Amino acid sequence: MNIGSIITFGNTPWRILDIQEDRVLILSDQMIEQRDYHDQKEPITWEQSEIRHYLNTTFLERFSAADQEQIVTTHNENAGNPWYGSPGGADTLDRVFLLSLNEVVRSYFGDSSRLLDQPKQNQRYWFERKDENNVKRKALFMDSSWWWWTRTPGKHNRVAVYIHGDGNIGIQGNGISKTTFNTLHPITKSNQGGVRPAMWVKKPRSE
Repeated sequence: MNIGSIITFGNTPWRILDIQEDRVLILSDQMIEQRDYHDQKEPITWEQSEIRHYLNTTFLERFSAADQEQIVTTHNENAGNPWYGSPGGADTLDRVFLLSLNEVVRSYFGDSSRLLDQPKQNQRYWFERKDENNVKRKALFMDSSWWWWTRTPGKHNRVAVYIHGDGNIGIQGNGISKTTFNTLHPITKSNQGGVRPAMWVKKPRSE
């Protein structure tokens, strides 16, 4: 078991992002589905979002009772957007969650902190497209490149930060609900964002 390895949990492939003494952080290797972040166009934080409720109820209940026993409740800090000042809301306790902007920038896909902390004077929407860590954040849905949600708000609380299909970070955000734009997934013909759940699970005991 190593960081970056793929394991199967609940019949889904997961990528190991972090290993601690008694637990392991896993992220779905690819997007599991497309889904809106919220069910209404209203200012929202991760705490009140429909996607959080879904992940910690309907999605969680897909796992067997034995697998659910392995999933650790996690205290998540929900920082606001550092470029725009939109609030991230209260800390949460989650069994299943989306990664935050800080986690995708600083912790688990290489360190692109300089791009977050020192944006160029006129830079408002994207990180550098030549960021060497973009390729590490890319993911597929139904074998096609697509974008996926983080739990951090974008330029205001009706949008959320997302990872573009090329792995770049859309720090300004995409609309959380029923957004209309021309980019559609080539197979589903939907423009909803991809979902890559993350969770901490108990570390298997060595035999």
